[in-house]
Amino acid sequence: MAIEDSQVEQNADDAEEMPSDKVADLVEYIVCGLVDNEDAVSLDVTDGEDGSLIEVTCAEEDAGRVIGRRGRTIKAIRTLARALGQRVGTAVEVEVLG
Repeated sequence: MAIEDSQVEQNADDAEEMPSDKVADLVEYIVCGLVDNEDAVSLDVTDGEDGSLIEVTCAEEDAGRVIGRRGRTIKAIRTLARALGQRVGTAVEVEVLG
């Protein structure tokens, strides 16, 4: 059985993925489900010694949806991100830049 080149490339890509990338994928999925303008959503992931910082940028009119009333929505997103971060072995902070 021969291994195809695409499988080798895919395995190489998987090996390079940082733990924070999995958390960023989760945050992006949740945020895109909340906003009207998905094209305006972007994430900036900064990995440091202490952990990772995920900065979510979205359209100004969608920032309120991401934050939620009294910050409940962003608090829930942070809780999920931290839980996944613990599972993959990294500390995570999530900030919203409207």
